[in-house]
Amino acid sequence: MPETTYSISDLASEFGVTTRTIRFYEEKGLIHPRREGQKRVYSPADRVRIKLILRGKRIGMSLRESVEVIDLYDPEHNNEEQLNSLINTVREKRARLLQQKKDIDEMLGGLDEVEALCEQALDDNHRSQR
Repeated sequence: MPETTYSISDLASEFGVTTRTIRFYEEKGLIHPRREGQKRVYSPADRVRIKLILRGKRIGMSLRESVEVIDLYDPEHNNEEQLNSLINTVREKRARLLQQKKDIDEMLGGLDEVEALCEQALDDNHRSQR
């Protein structure tokens, strides 16, 4: 039975990205389509790598981080190293995001305080002008 293959437009459409994005991944050596003349022919493995790269991007991983985790895939050893690496990356991302959230909450509190002080000053000005 012949292996399923995909065109660049098939993959771009499936994943909601541009063909340029897929060519970028190829230029970076992250996927390796066959060539049939000028046409790129992508394998199921290429499709999975694109899917995993985009999943990593959705959770805030850099391209480098995603590829490092993907390249650890080792089905003969239960993927333990890959899974531990992904867990560590997720924990680091979560800690950074929680810190950013805390910083944002503090900034929002500061903005609320400044806004309240400005509104109070305007109220005081209006009362003193009467």
